[in-house]
Amino acid sequence: MRKSISFTIILGVTLLYACGGNTSTAAATTENSNPSTYDPNRGEGKFTPENVTVGAALDVTMATTGEAIAGTKCTSCHKLTGEKLVGPGWKAVTERRKPEWIMNFITNPDPMIDKDPAVQAALELCLVRMPNQSLSDVDARNVLEFMRKNDGVK
Repeated sequence: MRKSISFTIILGVTLLYACGGNTSTAAATTENSNPSTYDPNRGEGKFTPENVTVGAALDVTMATTGEAIAGTKCTSCHKLTGEKLVGPGWKAVTERRKPEWIMNFITNPDPMIDKDPAVQAALELCLVRMPNQSLSDVDARNVLEFMRKNDGVK
């Protein structure tokens, strides 16, 4: 019995860590947000067209790093095709969304889940909120580059 309880606690802590677990920043951001100023093209967060630049050509090093990060933090819920797993598939996401929107969403999803009509519609289909994975800005940029690679950017 004691081993079973210990295993359950360890499993719970591991899952919490793997699924982000850091929601204090996201909650504070959501509370201070003004829904009337939400921009569905940019999302909500610090990333703008001025501070997120992507080249016409793929940065292979960044994409490779992003693939490793996605393998740890993302692909347990997202397929690289258009097929839904827990969350929506990633196929053509960089064609549907601007880079700054993707960066804002993957670094701090809570305000956008609360305000973005398209995200709310996806939530109705998936039934699970995307957890904050606590990605650094650099990690998020690398994941974005991997998404571009997945969408065929060369």
